[in-house]
Order: sequence, then structure tokens, then C-alpha cells
Amino acid sequence: MGYITGGFLKAFELLITGDPETYSAIFTTLKISSLSITASLIIGLPAGFFLGYKEFGGKRQIRTFFDTLLALPTVVVGLFVYSLISRRGPLGSLGLLFTIPGIAVAQTVLITPIVVALTATAIEGLDERVRFTLMTLGANRTRIALSSLSESRYAVLTAVVAAYGRAISEVGVSMMIGGNIKWHTRTITTAIALETGKGEFALGIALGVVLLFLAFIINWALIVLKRRA
Repeated sequence: MGYITGGFLKAFELLITGDPETYSAIFTTLKISSLSITASLIIGLPAGFFLGYKEFGGKRQIRTFFDTLLALPTVVVGLFVYSLISRRGPLGSLGLLFTIPGIAVAQTVLITPIVVALTATAIEGLDERVRFTLMTLGANRTRIALSSLSESRYAVLTAVVAAYGRAISEVGVSMMIGGNIKWHTRTITTAIALETGKGEFALGIALGVVLLFLAFIINWALIVLKRRA
């Protein structure tokens, strides 16, 4: 047990003194997760709204598809994206492999289904009287859509928080696409896996503490949003 206590003490020292290696992994993680959540919102919010708002043939099958993707293994996503952006892949000329944008692309594939599915659920759960009232008042389609999103904003924010939490905590995609390159693509989760395997428990615990802190904040925000919704 002594090495665990020493690891926590060393972790505290690394965080307080601003250890470059530790903070490099932290900032890389925040950068990648911010890029991926932005891209997933641009794609997922309109798709989720359309899926929840409109009635059309095959809707149930599409909903089932996205609900299934919520449990998509990260290594499967990593394998799929790797095959696309590797040198022999159709997108190999873009040079995304072992880069931060490459990891962000893979994470976008991973978390976009979360945004789509939960946004669609939020829109479907909206009181239909809101839509009918707006139509009675002569609102156009754009106004109805924006007002519907506004009414379900807390549930939509819950989807955003859940997707961001998935992004910062995954390891398979970051390891396969980023290569865990020090000072470049090493994230919190990949650094924990590497340093623990090397016996460097202090750095691993320091990064674990940061990851737990971020996860706590995200989950706390999710609980607050659910209560308000």
C-alpha cells in the first residue's frame, strides 16, 4: 500500500508544480474532446432534431440503428477510422493518422450517435401543444424548429454532456489513431495506460485524479441538468 500513498503524494506534487508531461496530456485531451464535441454537435443536433420531429418511412429502423450505436466499442471505431485514414485508405492523402485532428475525427464518429439519439428522444418527448400553438400563431418552420429546441434545451444539453463525457474518457480510439505519441497525441487515458504499465504510478495516478475530477464535473452538470429538465 505504500506505493499507492506515495503515488498520490507524487501526483499532488506533479499537479502543483505544473509538470510539463502531465499538463501536455491534459491539454491534448481537452483539445481533442473540444474538437470532437463541436463537430458532433454540428452533425448530430440537426440530425437528431429531424429524426425526432418528422414522421417518415423507416424512422423506427433508423432510431434502432442509432440506439445500437450507443454501445459501439471504441476499438471498432478506431479500426474503421484507421482503415480510412491510413496510407492505403481512401483518405490517406489527408495525413490524419497519428494527429490530433485524426483522433478528433474518430471521436466524432464515436459520440455523434449519442447526440443524435438523445436529441431525438428529447424532441419526441416535447409536448405537442407547443408545436400546435406555434402553428396557430402563424410561425414558420424555422421558428417552430428553434422554439422546439429551446423548449427541450435542458434535455439536449444532457445529450451534449453525455457525449463529452464519453469523449474525454475513451482510450481505444486515442491509442489506435493517435499512437500515444509523447508531447503530441498522448491523452490522459493513453498516458495512464502507458505509465501504469511502466510502473510509473505517480504520473498515472496524477492523470487519473484529473480524469476523475473532469468526470465528476461532467456528471455533476448532467445531474443538475436532469433536475432542471
